[in-house]
Amino acid sequence: MAICQQESGIVQFFLNLSTSLILTNSNHISLPCYVHLILPCYCCTGVATFCTDNAVPFAAEEGLSGILANPASNALEGFSDKELKELDSEGRALITKHRVRTCEEKEIMLTVINVYCPRADPEMEDRHHYKLRFYQLLEARAQALLQDGGNVIVLGDLNTAHRPIDHCQPGDLNQFSEYPDRVWMDKFLSCASDQLQLNEINQNSDSKSGLDLREKSRYGLFVDTFRFFHPTEKEAYTCWRTSTGARKTNYGTRIDYIFVNKSLAETELESCILMPEFEGSDHCPVKVFLKSHCVPATKCPPLCTKYMPEFAGQQQKLSKFLVNIQENQSRLDFQNYAETNQNSMLNPQTKKVKLDQRQTGKGLMRKKGKNGRSNSHLSRNLLQFFKPADTNPASKLKTCDAVGLFNKTAPTVTGQQQADSKEIKQDIQIENPQSSSQAIFWKSLLKGQPPPPNCSGHREPCMLRVVRKSGPNQGRQFYICPRPEGSASNPESRCNFFRWVNTRS
Repeated sequence: MAICQQESGIVQFFLNLSTSLILTNSNHISLPCYVHLILPCYCCTGVATFCTDNAVPFAAEEGLSGILANPASNALEGFSDKELKELDSEGRALITKHRVRTCEEKEIMLTVINVYCPRADPEMEDRHHYKLRFYQLLEARAQALLQDGGNVIVLGDLNTAHRPIDHCQPGDLNQFSEYPDRVWMDKFLSCASDQLQLNEINQNSDSKSGLDLREKSRYGLFVDTFRFFHPTEKEAYTCWRTSTGARKTNYGTRIDYIFVNKSLAETELESCILMPEFEGSDHCPVKVFLKSHCVPATKCPPLCTKYMPEFAGQQQKLSKFLVNIQENQSRLDFQNYAETNQNSMLNPQTKKVKLDQRQTGKGLMRKKGKNGRSNSHLSRNLLQFFKPADTNPASKLKTCDAVGLFNKTAPTVTGQQQADSKEIKQDIQIENPQSSSQAIFWKSLLKGQPPPPNCSGHREPCMLRVVRKSGPNQGRQFYICPRPEGSASNPESRCNFFRWVNTRS
């Protein structure tokens, strides 16, 4: 078994043992990791492949070009060395090679390409060209591996919804299919890109729709495993916008795929499923089952993270030689305090002495401020800075007594003291209207946000949002329906209510 992850964001400096070697609690098996490490500037990229002990690869390499593993290798046709380095500089691909025994007991070579394809940012034209060149490099490397006589699996986040059925809001179908990314995917995959063509093929086919679809297609060398078994299943998505809560209404796209070459699909492919029940990300896992099983290598390849110096015991981290003095002192204080408590259980007289020392300020547990003075003084009220100081000492004593500063010794209460305490309570009750008027004053001075309006579709209090996108409205607040984003035909989805918090002149 192999688990392939995208958007890992793994930088070697922050890689820890729990990430590089996962230990499962259920089967007590280890999953060594193979990663394409990234630079800190590409914190949202990176891929990782975790392999069980029965699926240890015999080779692993970073990138698609091959120059990261072997700088002296020849560049692929149509790409310069500089361009290949740029395409492999963001940590978006990892290749592992396995030996597999088929259901016919034949041993074949299987290459798994774990990719996280770039996103074409509409505000950055160069990223669209970068994405297309990355696709072309992926296709060139996959075809080269097939020509060497092996089988290939390409999987990961390709950041493109292939057909209208894979998108919750495809829009105009002609413009949708003419998108350059989808045109490339049509040529790469062995399936029709137009949904009408796909339905026509399925109507003329028998129960094995996937096989008939593959035979009647005249396109690429790879098969979309999910559409191979579920060619017409709708609302089968793998990615949703978490900011709008679209996962609750299943309003998303299918941009995560597992592609296999045709010959492998014909003989070894068993099934493919989506797993939307697994949450914790804006994507869900995709799982494929093969009839064959792996033949593990006797030793992990050098790219395995367990061979890194920080995990192989060959390198000491600098943090081990740096000690936090404050943390060390607090630990000593805690030990002394624990020893004091242990001794006090044996000798009650010692406990009384330590308690007296703590009250007089000589104990270990007394808290001090920055200047060495105790922090037991009262925090001053903000209103004291806006009114003249009270020159009547009697009122100060009464206020302090009401707060409880002079009641720490708890002496015996006499009848006269009870009468005095009643007078103090009456004085406090008299002063309460003044404090309430002060609260009203501050509320009138510091007005908060007004209550949100109700949306027009559901009559529910709206949700406050802020414009993050750069432009003339950046930073402005607006109200929208609180329900999750969804299809217009879904009554549980968000209505089209929108209102700015304030208008600009």
